[in-house]
Amino acid sequence: MAITLAEEIMLLSLDDESGSAKQRSAAGWAVSGGILLELVLARRVSVAGKHLALTDTTPTGDQLLDSRTALIETWLRGRKKGRVTEWLTKDQAKSVGAALESLCQRGVVVEEKRKALGVFPIRLYPEADGAVEAELRERLRAVVLGGAEPDTRTAGLIALIHSANLHRLAFPDSPRKEVAARMAQVAAGQWAAESVHAAIRDMQAAMAAVIVVTAATAGS
Repeated sequence: MAITLAEEIMLLSLDDESGSAKQRSAAGWAVSGGILLELVLARRVSVAGKHLALTDTTPTGDQLLDSRTALIETWLRGRKKGRVTEWLTKDQAKSVGAALESLCQRGVVVEEKRKALGVFPIRLYPEADGAVEAELRERLRAVVLGGAEPDTRTAGLIALIHSANLHRLAFPDSPRKEVAARMAQVAAGQWAAESVHAAIRDMQAAMAAVIVVTAATAGS
């Protein structure tokens, strides 16, 4: 089953049994960035410097990605390009729900509606098919801990995880310093065409900027 980068990040953030999301805010930025990176790889969006532009509206066949293409088209109406940070800020909260809905449709997780303290309605997403996450974690482990050469999508995923400081979600039982160092090495490697690599580098910078601002605002 081929799931998107955004869904992979969302899956890493979910507790397998309870279905609650860990590091939800940071994961939200990475999920939104994952969708954007998928659109770059599919040549639907270009990212250069601080801006993104829509280059092709042809459907990819993936509902999650095509819905974002439509939203970006509406957002950019009358403009040729927009700031990456603005799009990530606009989309990060909504993209989490969209990724969860897609995982439900694929049968990877199930949605459960409960009430916290018997009063407040909440939605949880426990795992229904553990094989998908098992394959994902093994692929990450082979590259980050085993030193294997990553393919473009896996390397891009690692770059997003590293940018959002989600090392613990991917490797909860490994030394963070060691994991972060290897992820930084992978993110900086030449594993993609220069145009894609530059786009990911620019997205990393944008994600770092919005995460820092969000953390500062939350702490004030």
